Amino acid sequence: MSKAIIKLTYKQVIDAASGTDFEKNVLFASYQEFLLKSQAYNPDNRLKTFSEMKNNDGRANSLHYKLSFAIGYFIEMLKNKIPALSDNLGNSITFEVPKFELIESDTTTMAAHKVALNYITGELALLNTFGEYMVLGTCDSEETFTIKLQDGLSISSYRETTSTKLNGHKVLAN
Repeated sequence: MSKAIIKLTYKQVIDAASGTDFEKNVLFASYQEFLLKSQAYNPDNRLKTFSEMKNNDGRANSLHYKLSFAIGYFIEMLKNKIPALSDNLGNSITFEVPKFELIESDTTTMAAHKVALNYITGELALLNTFGEYMVLGTCDSEETFTIKLQDGLSISSYRETTSTKLNGHKVLAN
C-alpha cells in the first residue's frame, strides 16, 4: 500500500562547464536562439544580459518558452529518460514533461549562458522511505525501485492516500 502518490522533478543545470554532448548541444542551440530571439527585447542593443532584458521589459520572460523550441530535437533523443539520474541499480528514470528554463545569458559571451531542464515524472507510488532513500513504484504495476534523494531532485507533487476496507479487502482511495 502506498503512503502517497507523488511526482518527482529533477533539475539539470547546464552551463559552460557542462561536459556531455547532450549538454553542449543544448547549450549551443539555446544560446544561438537567445541571440536571435532576445533582439525583440533589446532593439537598440544597449542591454547585454537576460536579467537586464527582464528588468527593462517583462515580456522577455517569454524567452524561457521561445528558446525551448530550439532544443526540442535533443529532448526527443532522450526518449523520456532523465540523463544523469538513475535508481540504485543504475536504471534510468522516466520523465513525462520537460520544462526549459533560461537562468542567465549575455549577448557578448556564451560563457555566461546558463539554462536548466526540469524533468517531471508521471505519478509514482511512494511506498516507503529509509533515511534519504525512497522506495517507489509505478501506479499501474507492482514493480518497485529505490532512489536516493540528491541535489536537484525534488518531490514536486504529493497526494496522501488512504486505505479503507470493503468486503474485507483493502481499497486505496485518493
